[in-house]
Amino acid sequence: MRYGVLAAVLIGAATLGGCTEGVLDPKGPIAAAEREILFNSLGIMLAIVIPTILATLGVAYWFRASNANARYQPDFAYSGRLELLVWSIPAMTVLLVGGVAWVGAHDLDPRRPLSSTAKPITVQVASLDWKWLFIYPEQGIASVNHLTVPVGAPISFELTSSGVMNSFFVPQLGSQIYTMSGMVTRLHLQADHPGTYPGLSAMYSGEGFADMRFTVDAVPSEKFEEWAAQTRGAGPVLDAQAYADLAKPSKAVVPFTYRAVAPNLFGSIADSAMTADASSPVTCSTSQRAER
Repeated sequence: MRYGVLAAVLIGAATLGGCTEGVLDPKGPIAAAEREILFNSLGIMLAIVIPTILATLGVAYWFRASNANARYQPDFAYSGRLELLVWSIPAMTVLLVGGVAWVGAHDLDPRRPLSSTAKPITVQVASLDWKWLFIYPEQGIASVNHLTVPVGAPISFELTSSGVMNSFFVPQLGSQIYTMSGMVTRLHLQADHPGTYPGLSAMYSGEGFADMRFTVDAVPSEKFEEWAAQTRGAGPVLDAQAYADLAKPSKAVVPFTYRAVAPNLFGSIADSAMTADASSPVTCSTSQRAER
């Protein structure tokens, strides 16, 4: 018995060890709220899963061949009370889980700004083949495959794609969202704790997809200002030619920065795809135009 308990503890520890750097280890308010929704949904579903498992074991035990007290009823066909029990619990579970998802989907609307006393910063994100471009319009700098943000400040993301559809996701900060050519999606996140968090593309986008990862460094506000000042003092300029070179397909790109960015480059990235598609019979939907 002692060894069985020890084995269970070790297996549980090894299993939970994989929860770090994921959705179960939130470092911001959005990720924490999403984890709460996940746990609430799990608890609601266990209300039917556990009784079902216990009932299955109980029925198997009671109707075993050696139990002379079990009644054999080969002609049994229908029981209203049994039908009510069998269907009411799953129906209630679906209603509760659906309610949790409905409320959470509205409370965590990715376009809704986060309430905070700290000044928010804007980051423009473009998914390329196969790398991530982050532009800081207020600071006039940009970085590739590396995102630095101040702790405690809301981050307002504007996201687009230079080509194929992609998915921006930082599990410990929350809310994966798609990047799409010819339109801009919006997302608001916040890091409450200093640290380095992994980010990734959560949607297959071609040959270099496996290396389409980036890191997020959440640092104190003064460190963020120092990083921005250092970035403005070194590196190339992200102009139209530099962007054309960057947009060429490449794999496992080492992170680097740009000391300056051409005006309205992000808007040009989003509009260029729309202009290219203008002659195509496929047009943007009403919802896409409204999003822009």
